[in-house]
Amino acid sequence: MTLLGSTDLRNAMGRRAGRDPLIITPLLDESQIGRGAIDLRLGTEFLLLKWSKSSGVNPATHTAEMFAEAHDRVNVPIGECLWLHPRRFALAATMEFIKIPSDLGAYVVGRSSWGRLGLVVATAVFVHPGFGGCLTLELVNEGDSPIALWPGARIAQLSVHQAGTPVQITGVENDKYVAPVGPEPSKLSRESGEFNRLEEVGRNLRSRLS
Repeated sequence: MTLLGSTDLRNAMGRRAGRDPLIITPLLDESQIGRGAIDLRLGTEFLLLKWSKSSGVNPATHTAEMFAEAHDRVNVPIGECLWLHPRRFALAATMEFIKIPSDLGAYVVGRSSWGRLGLVVATAVFVHPGFGGCLTLELVNEGDSPIALWPGARIAQLSVHQAGTPVQITGVENDKYVAPVGPEPSKLSRESGEFNRLEEVGRNLRSRLS
C-alpha cells in the first residue's frame, strides 16, 4: 500500500469524486497533519486492569462479562492527568472519531517523544478499511519511572495507505469492535469456538501418539 503524504491526506479528507472521505474529527489543529501521518490525541476515558487473585486471564473460558469486570473505568478530565506506573497496562481511546473509507487502510503507532519515555501506545496497530469509531490504544509503561498521561495531548500518529483495490464492505461483517466511542475490553470470548477446536485437535494428536 502507498503511504499518503500531507497533501494526499488533505485530499483524502476532502471531497473525492465517487469515493467516501477519510474522516478524523475533531481535528483541533491543522498542525496535526504531518508529512506522512496525522497526530491523534488521547481521550479522557481509561480502562485499568484490576489486580486479581485468580490464576489469570484465559480467553478460552472468560466470558464478555468477565472481561468487562476485570477493569476499572476511570474518567480523567482535560487539564488533569493519569499516572501510569512502570509495567502497568491501561486501555484508552483516541479523542478523534475516525472513519476509514473502503479504498484506504491505516496503522496507528506511538509518537517518538512518548516512546523515549518508555511508553508503548499501541500493540494492535492495523486499522482495517471501513473501520469507524475511536481507536482503542493499548498503553504500557516499559520505562522505570511513572508517566503522566494527559487527555488531549498528541500521543499517537495514524499513517494512512492507499489500498490496491477498494474493499467491498457489507454491514458490520464479523467485526467485534463496531463504532466504539471509548476504550473497550477484549472480546476474545467471541472466539471461544477456536479454542474449543484447538483442544479437540490436541486430544486427537495425543490419542494417536499414545
